[in-house]
Order: sequence, then structure tokens, then C-alpha cells
Amino acid sequence: MGCRFIASRAITWVLNPCEIPDAMYYTTSTFQLAGTTVHTVTFDPATFTEDDLLWLPYHTQLANAGRKRKTEHLAGRIAAVSALSSRGVSTVPGVGENGEPLWPTGLNGSISHSGHIAMAIVNENSLVGIDYEAILDEKEAFDIKEGIVNDVESSLLLNSGLPFPLALTLAFSAKESLFKALFPRVKAYMGFETARVSAITDHSLQLTLCQPLAGFQENHAFTLFWRRFNHALVTLID
Repeated sequence: MGCRFIASRAITWVLNPCEIPDAMYYTTSTFQLAGTTVHTVTFDPATFTEDDLLWLPYHTQLANAGRKRKTEHLAGRIAAVSALSSRGVSTVPGVGENGEPLWPTGLNGSISHSGHIAMAIVNENSLVGIDYEAILDEKEAFDIKEGIVNDVESSLLLNSGLPFPLALTLAFSAKESLFKALFPRVKAYMGFETARVSAITDHSLQLTLCQPLAGFQENHAFTLFWRRFNHALVTLID
């Protein structure tokens, strides 16, 4: 569905935003991943105007943000509102003390964006996280791998049957998804050493905690799911 910002049928009936003459252009769509509906917004940053932010109840909090940040944040909230409206909830997630989305009582959600695409999921589950990442190129993957995985994880990825840049991007993205899911409990930064990749397949990835965290014991394993999307990939836990 292509539309100007205020013309979106998925948004206007929920929030009835002010009329904006020159608004950001975007399209919305959904897809399924492991039984979860992912709400996607593809947006054109060149069409963004500062007045678009007036749609957000807390728009003054973004006054000092850069244009890229404002545009991505707006697209992410459009995706989040689409996800919430599919469950009959009419609200825009607020912003917490650490920049995290604040979801309505009884629901948890997650937002991600990369390039010109934003995604969101919402569920009643206690652990909800999504991440969307462009696939690393080979040189960058080998240059940065030590900051993302340890030697044991690196060996597992190299022997996974997947191209190493794809496998490393998966490891990075899966850890981001897990950390987003755990953040409401932890309320603190989690480094990539917090969890290790313990298994990987062509549709799922297992992360195992390297320390007790958020009420989970050390060695607790989480299963995340993934798929390619355009020239990037999506991981989620839900």
C-alpha cells in the first residue's frame, strides 16, 4: 500500500493526526516468520519533513536529533502502530528513559530499522525482540568478528554451511534481538559476550547465556528464527 504519511489507512483512523501538506511517503506490508506477523514500512527519507514528527505525542523529545534519526524513528513508530492496530490497540509507543519503546500494558513489542525499511512485532509474550540487518560483506565480516563472537562461536559459524558474512550477520542480529527482548527486565547494556551462538541452521539460531541474566540461569538457551529479506536478514524471538 503506497501512501503519503497522513493518508495511510492503517494510521489515520487510529490516531487522526493533523493534516500535513508535504508528508513522508511510505508503503506498508506484512510477512510471517515462525508464526509471527512482522509489520514492515518501506519509506522514502527524501520526502520527510519536520512537521511529520507532530504526529508523535512526544515529538519535542526528538527536537535535537539528526534528520536520519528522526526519519528512522518515525518509520519505526508507523510500523509499531500498524502492529498494535492489528490487535485493536490505538496508541503510539512512547519512549523510555533509555530510548526503548514503551508498550501498552499486557503487550510487548520490538522495533528495528535499517536503510529505508522499518519493522515491528507485537505479542502478549514476555520475550519479544526483532532485528533487521544488511548482510556484511566478506572483508568487514572478518574485520569485526572478534567484537561479536569468540573463537568457539567463530568456528561454529565457519562450519555452519552458510557463507561466513551471512552467518556472522546472523549472530550479530540474533544477539541484538535477544538483548531487545531481555532489556525490559535487565534495564542495562548487554555486551555480545553475554550470550554465545550454540547452534545455527538455515532457519533458526540458538543463543546460550554465558552468565545468569534477567532471572534466567547461565547456559539457558533461547531459540531465534531468521529469514532473508531483500538483501538483508531478519531475526526474531517471540
